Amino acid sequence: QVQLMESGGGSVQAGESLTLSCAASEDTIISHYMAWFRQAPGKEREGLALISPGGSVTVYDDSVKGRFTISRDNAKKTVYLQMNSLNTEDTGMYYCALYSSGGLPWPLEPRRFSTWGQGTEVTVSS
Repeated sequence: QVQLMESGGGSVQAGESLTLSCAASEDTIISHYMAWFRQAPGKEREGLALISPGGSVTVYDDSVKGRFTISRDNAKKTVYLQMNSLNTEDTGMYYCALYSSGGLPWPLEPRRFSTWGQGTEVTVSS
């Protein structure tokens, strides 16, 4: 089974930027929708962004629209999340996930995603 590994998290000040990466162990991901989720302390995991297998379609949750950009490089088996204008509400664990079923997985519901990375932590201070 494909494995996903996130990286790029860290501690930043409000207004700064970070880019997260999600590297896959196999080429399998190039045929699947991929998504980024966030879980803030004490809260449920929430979907942030989705990208189609070829990268031509992207969808964002309203909370990050205009600030975050999801992209992918299938040759590198990697999905990215560029995060700009970070604020304290963006603090949390960030996970990438692979969708292995049919149809468009929007809205993003964690239970519909079959494979997850271990997460990377983002802390935004004011």
